[in-house]
Amino acid sequence: MHYGYIGLGNLGGHIAASLLKAGHRLTVYDRNAGLADRHRAMGATVAASVTEMAGQVDHVFTCLPNPAVSEAVLAELMTGLKPGATWIENSTLSRDDVLRLAGLARSGGVQLLEAPVTGGVHLAARGEITVLLGGEPELIDLHRPALSVIGNRMFHMGPLGSAAIIKVITNMLAFIHLKATSEALMLAKRGGLDLAQSWHAIQASSGNSFVHETEGALILNGSYDIAFNIDLALKDLGFALGFGKEFGVPLDLAGVTNQTYIAAKAAYGGEAQSPMIAKLLEDLLKTDLRAPGFPARLE
Repeated sequence: MHYGYIGLGNLGGHIAASLLKAGHRLTVYDRNAGLADRHRAMGATVAASVTEMAGQVDHVFTCLPNPAVSEAVLAELMTGLKPGATWIENSTLSRDDVLRLAGLARSGGVQLLEAPVTGGVHLAARGEITVLLGGEPELIDLHRPALSVIGNRMFHMGPLGSAAIIKVITNMLAFIHLKATSEALMLAKRGGLDLAQSWHAIQASSGNSFVHETEGALILNGSYDIAFNIDLALKDLGFALGFGKEFGVPLDLAGVTNQTYIAAKAAYGGEAQSPMIAKLLEDLLKTDLRAPGFPARLE
């Protein structure tokens, strides 16, 4: 099958590269021509526009920053995608957006398979990210060869909209854990402990988390560079708080964490890296959280 991939940023670029490395025929497009050219060097065909791609491929992946962009790209795709094509959406969307966009796609004979991914950009680069799936089992089976090279674990959560809910839940937990590990590291520093030794002790304890191991290390390096910005975190926390209201679940920790991200955006801007919520504490207490031996980026 001939796939297209639209959106070659921090996450989508690695997913597209995994498809190419596995030998899948791939046409790519990104508004940033440099990102597309990078994939041309890997063996991809580069389309001049979304519309041009739509007329060339059998099925298309997208990884885009927000629902409005996904809708705009879908409108262009619908000018040329053949009936029976699958739109595989790796973006994080709300459940309502998924269902609405699936209806728009269906009107042109295109089926949506939601496939948001979780685990971080470094795992996407290794083809080891987790893929969360919502949609018809037959579509998953059809695209399993491609999906299985994107990540090493797949979970079919149920019908369309199901993957959106669990993806938002996992991101909500990650942001809460990031706030928690920031506070824990600051306690250790202000308590006079060696920060590197404290990080390792927490990693070996019942208080450990995936976020402590990954983003905690980037905080101690001072790069904060997780390749995920504050605006994206606020988008996903907004989805989580919306689900809390809809499902009648009080989300106290998510609400507090959302306020922390609002403060971080005011201080550093929406394009700043998500772990810079730790810098709010550093600036407030005039105490840095640096330790030698930690990476600037995850590999």
